[in-house]
Amino acid sequence: MAERRMVSKTIMQTQKFLRLPLETQALYVHLVINSDDDGIVEAFPVVRMIGASEDSLGLLVIKQFIKPLNQDMVYFITDFNEQNKIRPDRHKPSIHRNLAIQQLGLEVDGSRLVEPGKAVLELTEEGQAVDGQVTDECPHSIGQGSIGQGSIGKGSIGKGSIGQGSIDNIPYKEIIDYLNSKTGKKYRDNVQKNKSLIKARWSEGYRLEDFKQVIDNMVKDWSGTKYAKYLRPETLFGTKFDGYLNQGNVVKREKKTDERLGF
Repeated sequence: MAERRMVSKTIMQTQKFLRLPLETQALYVHLVINSDDDGIVEAFPVVRMIGASEDSLGLLVIKQFIKPLNQDMVYFITDFNEQNKIRPDRHKPSIHRNLAIQQLGLEVDGSRLVEPGKAVLELTEEGQAVDGQVTDECPHSIGQGSIGQGSIGKGSIGKGSIGQGSIDNIPYKEIIDYLNSKTGKKYRDNVQKNKSLIKARWSEGYRLEDFKQVIDNMVKDWSGTKYAKYLRPETLFGTKFDGYLNQGNVVKREKKTDERLGF
């Protein structure tokens, strides 16, 4: 396991993270530092080491920064791969890898453990990045992605879900049909790639109304432009989902001029 870990400001400077209590923020940093190369960490010694409460750990679960794997306080750090790039020849698989695959439905992408439909940047032995995404013309570039929106009432702790919706009762057809009705396309809800993307976002706590809002936002933004070709499941329901969801929530502020200063 590496002796160094990176914590990205694209995670720590989000509104969702900064609203956490300081103790919870500190606990997250220590969990990342003490995680293995698959982003899995045994949280109990970390909690005891820094004197954090288990309530802080539970809050990180509710906000979807971490996901529980068992009752022994073993967790998967949701955005670990976005913050840490490990060369395949130096990557050491976690002893809990099979547990993560079984409990969370994670997949092995190259040497990395990732959520379904969530591609990551892999590093070659020479340290060069191999881009796992295909949006070279998309206006939202890799690196600007948002972490999944986890809110109280939507997240899940362990095997019991909090709030609405079940991972076994995902409305794939309704989501794809809505996309087709807005774009005039004929995407199919039984295509495994489409289902994997929807399932990945659903497991992060998003629900039907969120998918419809993303579709509405981006249809309004991209229709009639060169980006209309990106009105497709692999773009809309990928790792930029949270950004697309909040696309229409930007409040434009009127520029106020100080008559005395002229600006």
